Amino acid sequence: MTHSFLQTATDAALAAGGFLRANFGRSLSVDENLAHDIKLALDRHTQSLIEGLILERYPHHAIYGEEGIRGDQSSEFQWVVDPIDGTVNFFYNIPHFAVSIALRRAGRIIAGVIHDPMRDELWSVMEDGPTLLNGHPVQVSSRTSLAEATVSVGVSKSLDTINRGIPLFERMVRNAKKCRMMGSASLDIAYVACGRLDAYIENSISLWDVAAGILLVERAGGRVDLVPHAEKPDKFSIVACSGAFDLELE
Repeated sequence: MTHSFLQTATDAALAAGGFLRANFGRSLSVDENLAHDIKLALDRHTQSLIEGLILERYPHHAIYGEEGIRGDQSSEFQWVVDPIDGTVNFFYNIPHFAVSIALRRAGRIIAGVIHDPMRDELWSVMEDGPTLLNGHPVQVSSRTSLAEATVSVGVSKSLDTINRGIPLFERMVRNAKKCRMMGSASLDIAYVACGRLDAYIENSISLWDVAAGILLVERAGGRVDLVPHAEKPDKFSIVACSGAFDLELE
């Protein structure tokens, strides 16, 4: 059964990716232009496309997405969807964004897909299988020191998270081989899963940004620490890493 769920996630991610690729570089309708974020009509349209495909196959399942919820929220099956992770990149014609789709059963992530339509890369995973990149198994990095590591630090959309994220970024710039701030949490965590990055750290993130990536990293041999925020029940801090060395976060 999990295989059919994964196939649905893959089909939905590829369909959404094709839609986004076709609209990349075109004039876009902006729903909200915030201080550190942008909301596009395309976000809503892309999630609707994903929802339609999933609910056609599993009408009694729930959708929990960045652009809203749909379906039976009491279902034991919940699809966690980010239709465009990296909307600001997309809007500014930076080809670094992704579609992220995960499935939770009774709160446990059992399948996940992250699709980068611009590079034609698709990460996929089932709870009892290997992490795959375009069908080939991948593993987290084998580097064993922070001094040789490349670390991505995410900074969210509020002044508070920026103020907390910048000191962390500065510390990683000083201690790691290289530090990155790339603008797509799902690709950051997918890159950890396949060894391109050694760690991804962010102090305020939504579940839809990282749900698929959590399973990708864990099944690729890495470690993910996801901690709910005390004041913001829908937000989390996250450290996803290879687990091969101390990130020196304390």
